[in-house]
Amino acid sequence: MAPNSVVVTIEKPNNISLVELNGSESESLLFPEKQKAVSPKQFTWFLFLKAQRAFSCLSWLAMAFKTMFVSAKKRIELSDVSEEEEPRNRGRLYRFIKAFLFISIAALVIEVVAYFQKWNLNLIQPWEVQGLVQWSYMAWLSFRVDYIAPLVITLSNFCVVLFLIQSLDRFILCIGCFWIKYKNLKPKIDGAAYDVEDSASFPMVLVQIPMCNERELLIQDEVSDWRQKGVNIVYRHRLIRTGYKAGNLKSAMSCDYVKDYEFVAIFDADFQPNSDFLKQTIPHFKGNPELGLVQARWSFVNKDENLLTRLQNINLCFHFEVEQQVNGVFLNFFGFNGTAGVWRIKALEDSGGWLERTTVEDMDIAVRAHLNGWKFVFLNDVKVLCELPESYEAYKKQQHRWHSGPMQLFRLCLPAILTSKISILKKANLIFLFFLLRKLILPFYSFTLFCIILPLTMFIPESELPIWVICYVPIFMSLLNILPSPKSFPFLVPYLLFENTMSVTKFNAMVSGLFQLGSAYEWVVTKKTGRSSESDLLALAEREEKMQLHRRNSESGLELLSKLKEEKIPVTRKRNRLYRKELALAFLLLTAAARSLLSAHGVHFYFLLFQGLSFLVMGLDLIGEQVS
Repeated sequence: MAPNSVVVTIEKPNNISLVELNGSESESLLFPEKQKAVSPKQFTWFLFLKAQRAFSCLSWLAMAFKTMFVSAKKRIELSDVSEEEEPRNRGRLYRFIKAFLFISIAALVIEVVAYFQKWNLNLIQPWEVQGLVQWSYMAWLSFRVDYIAPLVITLSNFCVVLFLIQSLDRFILCIGCFWIKYKNLKPKIDGAAYDVEDSASFPMVLVQIPMCNERELLIQDEVSDWRQKGVNIVYRHRLIRTGYKAGNLKSAMSCDYVKDYEFVAIFDADFQPNSDFLKQTIPHFKGNPELGLVQARWSFVNKDENLLTRLQNINLCFHFEVEQQVNGVFLNFFGFNGTAGVWRIKALEDSGGWLERTTVEDMDIAVRAHLNGWKFVFLNDVKVLCELPESYEAYKKQQHRWHSGPMQLFRLCLPAILTSKISILKKANLIFLFFLLRKLILPFYSFTLFCIILPLTMFIPESELPIWVICYVPIFMSLLNILPSPKSFPFLVPYLLFENTMSVTKFNAMVSGLFQLGSAYEWVVTKKTGRSSESDLLALAEREEKMQLHRRNSESGLELLSKLKEEKIPVTRKRNRLYRKELALAFLLLTAAARSLLSAHGVHFYFLLFQGLSFLVMGLDLIGEQVS
């Protein structure tokens, strides 16, 4: 019996012996005069409190929407829609999302009408239906339950299974990383180490810096300066610039001086290796003739510059600390990162050299070297400073190339993988884990499940996704992703929303690469701010001042940089951009959030609301480098 219960015994009626009344019912029935005296006052206070809460909520919402509207208006006024990155052959996904959006808006209008008219399939009998509109709505409900819901349920179950498989893969990778930390497993140097003090004992290493339109670097002047100091350095410029970075590397490896070197170290223009980089990497090759690649880890000079760089840092820390390290320790294979690595030149030549057939020449040569039996070593303790893209435009183009290229490569390499002499386990790892699970399935289910199926289920409640799919598992996996960068824990929720938002770019890139669409062969140089390059010049000037070196009459790189800054160069006003797919998905998710509000969904509503707002932020280019 409840503690607030009042028990009344009635003796005369034969069929009633005990009556139990709870709470306010007992007061109203047993003490009607007291209830009549108190009720008006309580009701007045109740209305007052409700009005105050409603006013506070409405004020907060009004201010939030006003701020968002003003920011969006300014960004649209300064935007340049004509520079939208999608040509005609890449508009299919956008047209699909736009059609889905229009249908969702129409469905929302009908659902709102049905909600206020209290049309319900379970409450209204067929003979009570009045009007053509109500009859059409009831017919749609019946058709939805019998035909559409089963299809959506089947597709969502398929995506959920893929989601769980991919989550299991990440969980196993994290366990492997913990095991490496627990056992202190690190790559060991076989044989006698090189004499660090005696540089002559080290083998000849060729250092290559492939570049394309790097405006921040005064390349020719710096090369000339170093050559006059006695450094063996060559500036090579291609007149026929085909093949992008692969073409640069292929051309450089065809030079006559390459035959004098045993190893080649590759760095992108924005990378700053420490002076002892070769002393930390080259010794791993000694006594290990099967070793073809030593890869170092990236570290970022601008990881705290803005929210975009912070979120990128989370992703890349997980990539290096977990994926690369675990695969290197347990499989002796991982994808070459294209920079901050040292190759044995014999391994490059034995694997066919640099090919221009894809936009991921680094992954291409790594797969071919693995098929030829070469082993790889990843050094998690050797870090090379570099720079993250600070604008959403640059990051978006980078991710498109990073996710379309692997699908191109998968189509090209699949026959070679199947016919290679490596073990069946290594073939399975390459096909199912390296390519399909981590390069195809991840962007597929992420976009399909959270950007298409989830808003669709708001209009088809029979196929509603369980809470653990949209909340518990994603948060747990995001926690695992943030573990390698523990300072990023405050950005857990933004990271989860950001990854789902980027899924549209990754999905589009994956499809273009898999089906060889035109955008898959575009190679766009990732724009950087030149922070690392300028700091190199400043450090050089500081060292020279301490050593009191006499500069030659010609201008140094630092002096040239200062001179260029002083010159009055006409500034072209940069225009903010609008991203149509992100904006369309933003309104789609917000429409679905409004529909879920009618059904009083809790977690579903908040997820759709904040995910829609994150798409809106991306679509209006309000993240990353701010352009005035």
